[in-house]
Amino acid sequence: MKEKDNAMKHDGLKALIGTAVAGTAALLAYKFVFQPWHLHWGATDEEIDRKMPGDELIESPDYISTRAVTIDTGPERVYPWLIQIGQGRGGAYSYDWIENALGLDIHSVDEIIPELQDLKVGDTIPLEPNGTGLQVIDLQENRAMILAHPEEGWTWDFGLYPQSESKTRLVSRNRFSLQDANLGFRFYLKLVEPGAFIMERKMLLGIKERAERSTTKEAPEIGIKQISGQ
Repeated sequence: MKEKDNAMKHDGLKALIGTAVAGTAALLAYKFVFQPWHLHWGATDEEIDRKMPGDELIESPDYISTRAVTIDTGPERVYPWLIQIGQGRGGAYSYDWIENALGLDIHSVDEIIPELQDLKVGDTIPLEPNGTGLQVIDLQENRAMILAHPEEGWTWDFGLYPQSESKTRLVSRNRFSLQDANLGFRFYLKLVEPGAFIMERKMLLGIKERAERSTTKEAPEIGIKQISGQ
């Protein structure tokens, strides 16, 4: 009986050690392989190191992601898709079914909506049905859109960098300051980080698909009331 008990204890210890080793290996793989890849998905070393408009809003961020995609059209055909994003607006061009399962009521459009092109500095781009979202800090027509959530120490910059007349790099950068964040929010950020990457990747590809599809159409007229710095 004692031998059986000892064998069971030994097997249980082996299983515990195996689980610990597997968990540690998974954490290390995420930290040193998957996380560096997804934080810089699609971006070149130059784009990762490049200073973008809006970087100065958070001087010492605790978290930075720089992701990018090449779009086979000019920036003037990409920009209209950017400035109409938002809940109750043009959507997020990502996985609507996931966002709606979370109660966000987001529906991504497949066309430029003229009345949504009249975006200006100071507007709020809603992310939820209650209207909370990101404030428009700066707009540079066909070049950049800078958004911020001051309460959460979060900035989200979109930059358009033409490579030729028919090729544009869309670069997305998120910066977080966790200086005033509690332990719960820090844990939440780590928890949602992989899912946020999946949604952002789909968003960039969604903008790419829509902008390239519209290259045979006339570029829409954009009504920007205020362009910062002009």
